[in-house]
Amino acid sequence: MKVLVVGTGARENAICESLKDDCELYSYMSNKNPGIVKIAKFKQGDEGDIQSVTKYATDNKIDIAVIGPEAPLGKGIVDELEKNGIKCVGPNIEAAKIETDKSFMRNLFEKYDIEGSLIYKVFDNFEDIENFLNNFDKDAVIKPVGLTGGKGVKIVGEHLKDNQEAKKYAKKVMDNKMGGFPQVIIEERLVGEEFTIQAFSDGENLAPMPAAQDHPYAFEGGKGPITGGMGSYSNKDGLLPFLKEEDYDKAVKIMEKTIRAIAKEASPYKGILYGQFMLTSNGPRLIEYNARFGDPEAMNVLPLMKTPMIEVCKSIVDGNLQNVEFEPLSSVCKYIVPDGYPETKYANEEIVVDEEKIESIGAKVFYAAVNQKEDGKIYTSSSRALGIVGIADSIDESESIAEKACEYVKGNLYHRKDIGTEELIQQRIDHMKEIRE
Repeated sequence: MKVLVVGTGARENAICESLKDDCELYSYMSNKNPGIVKIAKFKQGDEGDIQSVTKYATDNKIDIAVIGPEAPLGKGIVDELEKNGIKCVGPNIEAAKIETDKSFMRNLFEKYDIEGSLIYKVFDNFEDIENFLNNFDKDAVIKPVGLTGGKGVKIVGEHLKDNQEAKKYAKKVMDNKMGGFPQVIIEERLVGEEFTIQAFSDGENLAPMPAAQDHPYAFEGGKGPITGGMGSYSNKDGLLPFLKEEDYDKAVKIMEKTIRAIAKEASPYKGILYGQFMLTSNGPRLIEYNARFGDPEAMNVLPLMKTPMIEVCKSIVDGNLQNVEFEPLSSVCKYIVPDGYPETKYANEEIVVDEEKIESIGAKVFYAAVNQKEDGKIYTSSSRALGIVGIADSIDESESIAEKACEYVKGNLYHRKDIGTEELIQQRIDHMKEIRE
């Protein structure tokens, strides 16, 4: 069987690794990813050029295409591929609105009475924004309606009536059409602990994966700007140290109802549904959905799969998805980025990765936004460079493996040393205990 993975990042590197032994693997990537080029036939090009991707797929008689990033999904890549007889792991353009159009997602919750939503409003003019914020007595989250790669969200604190920051940012989002729409969503800010559940879907059935917790802030201690994710961890029981089984089950129920609602409102959702939740004193509340694997969370769960990924892909496109099994192990992912990221001056610099030593201590490396030149050397971009993953019986041991492996990557680089540490996780446990009380 021939499988094409579309995308160039660490998420796609992890997807390719999970497929490489069970199919003839192809890749369509914007940059030359060092981890993917070793294991797949590939073409370098714009992943958003869906006509070119489709031509590459048809020329190579691809059986199944797995779509990694969200942007091609929003452009209708699945629709075009399926029109040409290629089955896809990824939602079509209508179903992908669950991520690409946040107002679609919130309206879906209201129309089908799905629990777990939050107070929100969509605006398309500044006068209404001012009036709303002048009378909004909660902390707020301001975000574009469309796609921004996880980097367009701004949290504003107390005393909104006296704080012009919220109004200025909302106007900026609208005026600049951030996310592709001249609109902005203002939501209540939830208090609790964020967690992620990813699930496979064949349009009817849902197969959830182990929970993970992402760390979006750039600097240690949860400080600095929000990024695409600096790392994440998962626990061997499929839960998280602060997450109860009943909380996990409630979140999965919300996702199952969402899948049924999408099928009624748009079309059957085939692919990966990523639910980002906030665990509050009243249980899990949905922050947002992504229409694909998380990055970094994909790197936590894909190496743990006992069920072959190729079998899961087949069952998704054929509509007979069953439970997917995972090894009972913990994982910690740490992203290595150019120093100063996300505002770095160290783009286009060479880095040296000693893969042999990384693998010798039981860690895995997944390359992200880097480019391998003809001489084999690897160069950074201004974005995340690579994810290092430690896998072991406990989170603590996984963290030690990942941290040690980071020593074998050289360059003007930075990573959050605190991700997965006992101290940081205890803070999460204590925070959640305080909230529940």
